[in-house]
Amino acid sequence: MIKYLTTVLLSICAILITISTAAQEHPSLILTKEGVEKIKAELSSLPLFDASLQKLKEEIDAEIALGIDTPIPKDYSGGYTHVRHKRNMFVMQQAGVLYQILEDEKYAKYVKDMLLQYESIYKTLPLHPKTRSYAQGKLFWQCLNDSNWLVYVSQAYDCIYNYLSAAERKKLEKNLFRPFADHISVDSPQFYQRVHNHSTWGNAAVGMIGLVMNDKELIDRALYGIPDLEMDKTAKDDDGGFINKEGKAGFLANIEEPFSPDGYYNEGPYYQRYAMYPFLIFAEGLQNVKPELKIFEYKDGVLLKSINALLNLSDADGEFFPLNDGQKGMSYYTDALVTAVDISYYYGNQDPGLLSIAEKQKKVLLDDSGLAVALGVKNGKAKPFIKKSINLSDGPGGKQGGVGILRSDDLELVFKYATQGSSHGHYDKLSYSYYENGDEVLQDYGLARFVNIEQKGGGNYLKENKTWAKQTIAHNTLVQNEKSHYQGKYDIGSKHNPILHVFDDSNSNVQLVSAKETNAYPGTEMHRTMAIIKDDGFEKPFLLDILRVKSDSTNQYDLPFYFMGQVLKTNFEYEVPKILEPLGIDNGYQHLWSEGCGSTTEKNTKLSWLEKGRFYTLTSATSEDDELRFVRIGANDPEFNLRREAGFIIRRKDTDNTLFVSTIEAHGSYSPVSESAVNSNSSISALEVVLDTEDYTAISITTVKDISKLFIVANTNASKEATHTVKINNKNYEWSGSYYFK
Repeated sequence: MIKYLTTVLLSICAILITISTAAQEHPSLILTKEGVEKIKAELSSLPLFDASLQKLKEEIDAEIALGIDTPIPKDYSGGYTHVRHKRNMFVMQQAGVLYQILEDEKYAKYVKDMLLQYESIYKTLPLHPKTRSYAQGKLFWQCLNDSNWLVYVSQAYDCIYNYLSAAERKKLEKNLFRPFADHISVDSPQFYQRVHNHSTWGNAAVGMIGLVMNDKELIDRALYGIPDLEMDKTAKDDDGGFINKEGKAGFLANIEEPFSPDGYYNEGPYYQRYAMYPFLIFAEGLQNVKPELKIFEYKDGVLLKSINALLNLSDADGEFFPLNDGQKGMSYYTDALVTAVDISYYYGNQDPGLLSIAEKQKKVLLDDSGLAVALGVKNGKAKPFIKKSINLSDGPGGKQGGVGILRSDDLELVFKYATQGSSHGHYDKLSYSYYENGDEVLQDYGLARFVNIEQKGGGNYLKENKTWAKQTIAHNTLVQNEKSHYQGKYDIGSKHNPILHVFDDSNSNVQLVSAKETNAYPGTEMHRTMAIIKDDGFEKPFLLDILRVKSDSTNQYDLPFYFMGQVLKTNFEYEVPKILEPLGIDNGYQHLWSEGCGSTTEKNTKLSWLEKGRFYTLTSATSEDDELRFVRIGANDPEFNLRREAGFIIRRKDTDNTLFVSTIEAHGSYSPVSESAVNSNSSISALEVVLDTEDYTAISITTVKDISKLFIVANTNASKEATHTVKINNKNYEWSGSYYFK
């Protein structure tokens, strides 16, 4: 009997050891043991993968030759210690991958030696000496960058886990990894315990090191937040965002709250791009280690949907539209989008359009997903990724506004009627930007920041981001009484959002988006309808903008147009002041030089400009009482933090209800080589409001060839099934749907 029990106990122990060993198999986080073998079998046969591997090997070999440096932290972003620690995290992760694929121990030794150096300093490392952050890190000035570091280093640790001795692993986990994870979470709840891109990085960092260490407590902390933590929900962080909003926290809450069902991320595409790496890399780790969670199916597969949404939030050159705080020039060529494209292809439906983007990126991840993409490209499966008109809802349930993108030929309209966008949001409801073939025609300013350039505020947000970039006057939308929407206050703006009236892209010749906003200015309703119309009388599609304003008070209204290019011609007289003065004193107006002021005696105001060899004309229905102002950004900016770019403002005073109607034409071309201008003049001779009631607005557009077109929009009932009859100049017009154009 005793012999039998001993045998049983030994068998149970063997099973437990087997289970424990299986649970601790490495690598298993991003690279997998099985995946590594597949990669090795395909080496030298996949051009895209092989090129990525060779380039990485050259970079890391050069780093190894330089030696290891883990300096005592002292700098803000852009300073040496910041840049060095940031570089170290990338190099360790990449060296770990090379060790797994090439089986060269020099890469594992390099990672081990660097980790042990970090272990030796981290034990006694105080908080970072720079105190500006609401949550100080240790290696970096803010916990956000510490989290970046741990996300990458977790992958390195996973790759060399079996190379290390048990004593070395214990030493690293006790003195480096566990204290590191604790600092960015339980020691910094104001950073960790909320819904924000910062917290997403923190959740992923804690969760990924937890997966490598097989630490259930850390994994649960990552997924669900810090348990039983009481926090002040009214406290604000340094971005102005509320901490731990509604008590929700953890990785799953950060998927649930910011993403709409369409995959739009409420902070905007710039921060969606930034957050996608921790979202997807942690999700990939969870899928590999804990497939039972089915993380890529969470919230109806929104993580994979979000990649498609993000790609559609880019222009013809792949650069993301700078909605909210967004740096211009950020594109899907960034490494975060290489990760997104590869993971989306591998774990999604293997969309061949993604392969065409991977070809443009000219690199893949050196893991299972990158292998799949490289195989797809090699096998000729790539097809063009076609970006069409799309409406992306905002809010966790898709009922808090959104972003409508209309595309026609090479023209793109980006119409923003979204939520506040968390602490990175701007006060610009019903604003828009306009592009031709990837170039800005009418711009959104984006953020006021020189990211990671130490000379400009340590590489962080400049004060002008709040005083200019976030303010309403910095955008192409209506400003009432020189005040920003929602008083420029986050706690007010976060409670409201515009309401979609209609989005219709069913007819490629007439596409429109329309939304209403009733809370930006109490007592005032703004209703903006924008349409891209393709018509035989025009060389290219033109943009029609109809902005109706109803108010229970008399106000001053400013409607700016931030055009890109050189003024060619106007049809109105204006005076240029001898001494420039700011247009106003606050709410962004203090940053605008008033460069010219005039008025018109015509029913239409025209402004033409030239940009990158293309002509554009703004035609607006105006009256003699309207002020027409040329402005330029840069007043009250002694450190030259703002770009000196131009704008044009239509100002209407002492008015309650009013209507702004404009068209933007793209036309013609100019060649500096042949010195020839083609079709440099507008095709519109008259723009007239022929009807404006509660239910309908009708606009007549007459061309220089004396051909008239009529556009009517239904202001109240815009359903597809609705039938309408409108009498204009004793003639009845009948149609079904939201608009009439003929």
